[in-house]
Amino acid sequence: MSAVLQREPEIALSDRELDRIVQLVYERSGITLHRGKRALVVARLHKVLKSGGFTSFSAYVRHVEVDRSGQELSTLLDAITTNHTSFFREDEHFHYLTGRVLPPLVAGRRPVRVWCAACSTGQEPVSIAISLLESMPESQHRQIRLLASDISTKALKTAAAGVYPARAATGVPPSVLKAHFERGLGGEEGKLRIKAHLRRGIEYRRLNLIEVDSIEETFDVVFCRNVMIYFDKAVQQRVVAMLERHLAPDGYLFIAHSESLNGLSHGLKWMAPAVYQRRSA
Repeated sequence: MSAVLQREPEIALSDRELDRIVQLVYERSGITLHRGKRALVVARLHKVLKSGGFTSFSAYVRHVEVDRSGQELSTLLDAITTNHTSFFREDEHFHYLTGRVLPPLVAGRRPVRVWCAACSTGQEPVSIAISLLESMPESQHRQIRLLASDISTKALKTAAAGVYPARAATGVPPSVLKAHFERGLGGEEGKLRIKAHLRRGIEYRRLNLIEVDSIEETFDVVFCRNVMIYFDKAVQQRVVAMLERHLAPDGYLFIAHSESLNGLSHGLKWMAPAVYQRRSA
């Protein structure tokens, strides 16, 4: 008789415990959850509780709250957040970047400063870097300043390593693959690695968009796409105000086509779908 495999029973999550997790996630990250996400919370955190030896969600949340290092909160957010991205996602933005935004900066022979404010596993900042390198004179490549940040340490680790399954680059032109990617051999077959000139040109940093206090500079371009959909209006307002402060005069903000700044107070001018520009002083 064949053995019957039994699933390990999940730890029960009460309404009170769920509410505490929802509140903690919102206060620390701005991400809005609700009771309809109960199944997601249980599924995403089950392994975290088991690996930490916790027998209840209450004990786990207390542990996260008293951890001053912030590592336990980072682990919680890594488990809860969704990091879905792809190379050259919403490619109209990259055409706008190279066709409309970049030429005046190149003509002025000034540094090009770009912040990818929710970089996930790195495909977006890599796409930005490739777009800039292939649209600028080689003599100006060293003038590119590209900061990529995310709240997820797990996603940032993948981004910094720059290694992806080959299927992740489906649709990327062969010429771009040849110029900027290395194909894995032997045990790495079926994988692609971002070439060193791209990895060196991107600074990855963990940043929480509702607690940004370590950036003093302004940027010519900010990409903040597919993140505000997780925020309520109050947090959206707070984040947009922060992003606007970090835009240089005439700088551009790119959000996702599924997002909107309608109903928010800001001094940005609509330029194209999901593209806004800060008005000159």
